[in-house]
This record gives sequence, C-alpha cells and structure tokens, in this order.
Amino acid sequence: MTGEQALSGIKVLDLSQWESGSIAALSLAFMGADVIKIESPAGDSSRVVAADTPDADSIYFLVLNTNKRSVTLDLKSADGRQALERLIERCDVLIENFGPGTIERLGFGYDRVHELNPRMVYASIKGFGPHSRYRDSLCFDAIAQSMGGSVSFTGDADGPPMKPGPTFADTGSGLHLAIAICGALLQRHNTGRGQRVDVAMQEALLNFCRVPIARHQVEGQPARRAGNGSPTGSAAPVGMYPCKGGGPNDYVTLFTPRDPVSGNRQWAAVLDAMGRTDLLNDPRFATPLSRYQHRAEVDEIVSAWTMRHTKHDASDRLNEIGVPAGPVLDTGDLLADESMFASGFLAEVEHPTRGQVVLLAWPVAMSSSPRPEVTAPPLLGQHTQEVLDELSGGDEGALAR
Repeated sequence: MTGEQALSGIKVLDLSQWESGSIAALSLAFMGADVIKIESPAGDSSRVVAADTPDADSIYFLVLNTNKRSVTLDLKSADGRQALERLIERCDVLIENFGPGTIERLGFGYDRVHELNPRMVYASIKGFGPHSRYRDSLCFDAIAQSMGGSVSFTGDADGPPMKPGPTFADTGSGLHLAIAICGALLQRHNTGRGQRVDVAMQEALLNFCRVPIARHQVEGQPARRAGNGSPTGSAAPVGMYPCKGGGPNDYVTLFTPRDPVSGNRQWAAVLDAMGRTDLLNDPRFATPLSRYQHRAEVDEIVSAWTMRHTKHDASDRLNEIGVPAGPVLDTGDLLADESMFASGFLAEVEHPTRGQVVLLAWPVAMSSSPRPEVTAPPLLGQHTQEVLDELSGGDEGALAR
C-alpha cells in the first residue's frame, strides 16, 4: 500500500445541497480528494431541515458531509462571486445540483467556468435530461423514483405502487456522477482539458431498472409488481418468510433460482432441512416452473418451518446446505454489527457540537490506496479562512472580503 489515496491532490468545489450532489462529492472525498463545500452564510438547508436538535447540525447533514471542509461565500455579492472565481481557477472539479437555471443566474454556468479554468471538470445533477419535457422541473428522490420506473413495479401484486425505502435516485445519481468525474479526470490527464459532465436523476434511476426493462420486452407489457417474489416472476421458493420472534423484521429471505439443475438441487436440500422429504416426488413441486405455479403452497410449507426458528438460525441452516438465504437486518442490527466497525465502514466520530456519532465510511477497498479515516463533518464556515489563505494566489485581501 502506497500511503497515498487515489485522488490525492484533486481539489473539488462542492456547491451542491441535499443528497445527490453531496454523495458525489463525498465519494471523491473518500478517495482522497480535498472537497471544499461552498455554502451561503445561512448554510446548507440540510443542516437545519429534519434537525433533531435546535442547537446543532442535523444527523442528516452529518452523514452526507464527512471528510469535507466548509467555506462560506455570499454569491449574491460581488466580492463573494469574485472569491469563487479565484477558487475555480485553482481547483479541479466543480459539483452543483441547483434547480434548473440557478447556477447560470449566479453567473457560474459551464461557459463561464470553462473560461476561468479550461481544466475544470464541471459536474451537474438535474432531475431530467435536456430533451425531457420536464427538463425545467424541480426534482427530489421520490419524484425521480416515480418517474424513473422503480415505483411502478415495487409493492404487492394486488396493491398500489410503492416507493422503495433507499434513496436510489439521490444516491444513485451522485454515484453515477462520481464515476463520470473520475473518467473525466482520467481523460484530462490525456488531453489537458476539462469537460462538462451531466447526470439526470430520472435516467440514473432507470439504469437500476435494466432487468424490469428486459421483462417488459419479453412479456410485451409493463413490468408487474411481484412483492417479495422473484423479479423474473418464475421461481419458488423466493421471498421473505416469517421467523420466530414475530417482530417487524423477524424474517429470512430465501432465493432458489429458476435453473432446473441448481433449483431442484436446492429445493431438495430445503425439503431435507425441513424434514419434508415426503414432498420430493410431489408433481406440484417437481420443477422450478411447477413450484412457481404452486408458489402459495410452497410459501406455506416454508413458512411453517421458518416460524420455528429465529431469522439468524434459519439463515445459518439454509446457508450450511448451500441455499442462498439471509436474515432481514434492520438499522439496529447493522449499527450493532461489530464486523462493520472492524472493516472500518462504520466509525464512531467525535463531532464538536454533537459529541460521539456513528457515521458511514466508503464501502470500497483498494489495495494500493489506504482506506480513509472518517473525519467529522465541518461546522458552517469552519475552514473559510484556511482555504482562502491556501488558494489566495497572493491576493488575500480580496478573498478575505
């Protein structure tokens, strides 16, 4: 391991707010970039929105802004805009996810930034692509999930559409942007020039939906909701089965594939574990397809067994016989998982106003780049003087104003 992180030396101006742009900048920070979060004197809205205490930054803000530095600039003032121009001249990447037209009204559209620094990678997230009829509309995660397809095939078959719990559109668009920024930096290494990189939240979300798109083309109709069943709609047992304890997350997820060889082998193993080898020759369950056609009966048989075991015990027993299974782990389970702390993905961090908090690191390990230590998210404007001194270019007075 070299001791130097992959993006060491890269300076990023993070003009984003909320989640999508913040995740892109956070990803770069975890790979070693120096991420400078530019905030108005009032601060990022996420510092106070959903705040759980009136005198400290929200946990929501903290989980999105570790390993960054904060600089406050009033971009509505001439001095603030001039300071940002000087920072642009000395940095490598600018990230923004303002509403459509906002960054241009502030005077920092791509053409202006490219004029100030032709090597700058200018990265933007918007809700919709430039050819969309919704291109001028505001967008948040729930809207992008609804308009990107995932909501339409999530939920029970006979129930209404349902938004998935994770913020796939926000975090997904941020990760797509981070990947593109890394590609643009590599291309700059070859060409010497930066470029504009754009991600539409709707399209990033649709990128997660390749299998349902394929299903539509096979079946000739919109992908249907399958609840916790197989996304291909053709295998059993597949789903979440209730376990001993009866709590809201006392379930085990089991997945046997449609493949007639491995699927039948795993079904036979499940029957053996459940003490139901009497069903081995039952024609209702002879093939993956026939089991799918009788999936209600399959689910009843499996549930009768899982309810006699805890979710961890059921999962362990199934994995021991080569059947893919896993307990449904809630946030309490995961925050108590010592292996997450041992790997460095979860870390206890001392925050100057909130005290000790648990924050997430970067889920990627690189053999030639050390896993970054998680540092506390910055207080509002905490690094303004420090950053401006570093990047003043000899004109400290102008930047200080």
